[in-house]
Amino acid sequence: MDIGFFIKSVLLGVRLAMDAFSVSLANGLHEPNMKKMRMGGISCVFAFFQFLMPMIGWICVHAAAEKFKIFEKLIPWIALVLLLFIGGKMLIEGIKSKSEQEESSPAVGIFALLLQGVATSIDALSVGFTISDYVYTQALTCCAVIAAVTFIICMAGVAIGKRFGMSLAEKASVLGGAILIFIGLEIFITGVF
Repeated sequence: MDIGFFIKSVLLGVRLAMDAFSVSLANGLHEPNMKKMRMGGISCVFAFFQFLMPMIGWICVHAAAEKFKIFEKLIPWIALVLLLFIGGKMLIEGIKSKSEQEESSPAVGIFALLLQGVATSIDALSVGFTISDYVYTQALTCCAVIAAVTFIICMAGVAIGKRFGMSLAEKASVLGGAILIFIGLEIFITGVF
């Protein structure tokens, strides 16, 4: 493995992390009082899925490429449905009055966070095709680099969202939900057309 391999892996990581960055930003906007431990947890979820999906894609290429081609057409639809669901939920919560919302529970629960992780990384399955000529250790290393880059980018996204969430306070949830819906539509449009 040479320097070109690592540069390519980092660039893949940056490209793949953009949707996760936007969703991390929305999460930070939605929960401006988020603790560092939770910020790290959110970033870890996105990094995990950005590691897992290209690796699954690589395995599919080597094990069952024809079956994966059928599933590949569904990727934009799955991302759209998941992000519309989560974004719509955030929009509704943002529109509700503060008295109706629970102050003690985190803004984004674990189930929603896992859905976000899947929705923002599902398009990374196709990266398995671009790295199909790699041997197992190269594919594993590439996916690990992608995950590390995603973690760093998502930590920045949550931090930026938190910063602006403090100043936007009441509108943050609405803005965060709108961002998620926009990302879902963007993934769908670029994936289908």
